[in-house]
Amino acid sequence: MSEQQRRRSKIPEAPETPTGYRSSRRASKAAKAAKKAERSHKASVALTRTGRGVKNFLWVLLTIGAWVLGTVIVLLLVATAVNTFVRWNAQRIAERDAQAPIAEKARDNLLVIGVDQAGAAKGFLAVKFDRRGNQVFGVAIPDGAFIEVPGKGFDRIGESLKEGPDVSTAAVSNFLAVPFTTYLIVPEAAYKEALTAQSVASLGSAVTSSSMSPDDLAKLSADLARVPQKNVALVPMPVKPLKLGNQTYFEPQAAEVADLIKSWWGVDVTNTSQIVRVIVYNGAGVPGIAGQAGQQLIRAGYRVVDTKNADNFNYAKTQVIVKRGDVSRGEGVAKALGVGEVKLDPSEADVTDVIVIIGKDYKAPSAKKE
Repeated sequence: MSEQQRRRSKIPEAPETPTGYRSSRRASKAAKAAKKAERSHKASVALTRTGRGVKNFLWVLLTIGAWVLGTVIVLLLVATAVNTFVRWNAQRIAERDAQAPIAEKARDNLLVIGVDQAGAAKGFLAVKFDRRGNQVFGVAIPDGAFIEVPGKGFDRIGESLKEGPDVSTAAVSNFLAVPFTTYLIVPEAAYKEALTAQSVASLGSAVTSSSMSPDDLAKLSADLARVPQKNVALVPMPVKPLKLGNQTYFEPQAAEVADLIKSWWGVDVTNTSQIVRVIVYNGAGVPGIAGQAGQQLIRAGYRVVDTKNADNFNYAKTQVIVKRGDVSRGEGVAKALGVGEVKLDPSEADVTDVIVIIGKDYKAPSAKKE
């Protein structure tokens, strides 16, 4: 065997056979030693070959095990990805289906905002446009009406426009418990003329800003122009004036307002089984986050009765606490927000149905888009 072959092979070499006269004798020491060495060599060779066989077997077994494990991991990852997609798609469909009734209810509702030359709100006209009956009903809300403004607490409704028309829309939707998604901004003169003349014929053409597309706005203007005056009823919201210093506020008269809402929109604001009330607390410490969450809940059909700071700003997870009703109310709120750990904590106090404490895991809709 060459030197190179010796280095490659791990099988021990056979001992050299002794030569000479004494080695030929069976009883000689050299012969015995040779036989012993030969037996030892055979045993060593057998052991080496057995070890090599075991090693090769283990290597094959390990290779097969690694391949099987890798295959299982890949299959698990694929299954997880498919499952995640299925759940995401199911949630997306559920959210779309849940929003469909809200969008349908809001389709005939318009919020007309009258503004002065400086852009300050002077009045809000919540309108229902019954296209089938070619009728328009509306409630005029004075800018000094004291209601819950998402993110600002109880304030004059006129102040909401400083945060944008979407906040005003959310505030009116929340106050009336009727969904509004479309707003029209018109000059104060056009706003007052509609109320005085009890006509919406020229209201569409006076719009200076809107959430509608130009084509949709043009169609709406044409439709409003065809509504006869006798089919228009625009009434001021029943309020009680309150003088606080130099400011005059108007306290809505709940019973009379509730009658109008029930008559025109078919919504009973006193029926807590029909309307889920929510208080939103800021537990994340992000300025305005409770107001943003409140607007999101309002658009989903909930009524936000208050927004304020939590006892601390260290909530990592958003908490959804059901105070009245079953756990499904909390699950609906959590779905609307996209986050929330739901738990039951029943209370006899008839203040709210659900309490939400916004945590650091909550992302406002605008932040999600980014």
